[in-house]
Amino acid sequence: MNLVDLQKTAKQIRASVLTMLTEAGSGHLGGSLGLADIFTALYFEVLNINPENPKWENRDRLVLSIGHVAPVLYAALAQRGFFPTEELLSLRKIGSRLQGHASTLVPGVEVSTGSLGQGLSIATGMALAAKTDKKPWRVFSIHGDGELQEGQIWEAAMSAAKFKLNNLIAIVDRNKLQIDGKTEAIMPLEPLANKWLSFGWQVIETNGNHMESVLAALKMAIGSEEKPTLIIANTTMGKGVKSIENNPEWHGKPPTKEQLQDFLEKLE
Repeated sequence: MNLVDLQKTAKQIRASVLTMLTEAGSGHLGGSLGLADIFTALYFEVLNINPENPKWENRDRLVLSIGHVAPVLYAALAQRGFFPTEELLSLRKIGSRLQGHASTLVPGVEVSTGSLGQGLSIATGMALAAKTDKKPWRVFSIHGDGELQEGQIWEAAMSAAKFKLNNLIAIVDRNKLQIDGKTEAIMPLEPLANKWLSFGWQVIETNGNHMESVLAALKMAIGSEEKPTLIIANTTMGKGVKSIENNPEWHGKPPTKEQLQDFLEKLE
């Protein structure tokens, strides 16, 4: 897929997120919109996957550690052909496969997640299994920056470096916001890159809302020879809808039906 088509796909994923959350009347909007470019790059350009065979043995694995932004994952999977896009409107409804947090009921979802801080441990275990069994697949994990306040993240970071898991790529959604406000006011993370470097990781910083930059960062990460890689993706919470960007109130707030029409018309 060329760059223009990738950008169009990211916009479509944002539109799907807005529509499904409005229909559900609940869900996490800000982070889902901010991650649309990253999920587009992964699912339409980088991940070695087969929608017709979601459990293909040699597929790449993706662990959504921040399980509450499941809407952007579901939208990307549907757009990629893992299940019908019409099913997105069943988000959070009784009997639906599309739970509020990532669920393995959904084709293409590797791990049910929601409790923050655990995803990197799971991804490290997967990557170590691939190394041990001499398998070619890679593991990607997606994290929130507020999630890095969880101690288990750093235990997993040490382990991944010890075992030289160059088949592990962790991506941090660095929008500098969490549900209670600014990360640096609640529990400062900086100097973030230096912390991961000191743990033995390769660190790449990029603009997570610029498709070319995201693709370049992922390409560099895949080329690592002996270290796991952390990509610090600087993003804008609520990206694509100017009136809600960088506003933590929209962390877990859906649009009303009236707002939806306005947001879709002005979506960038």
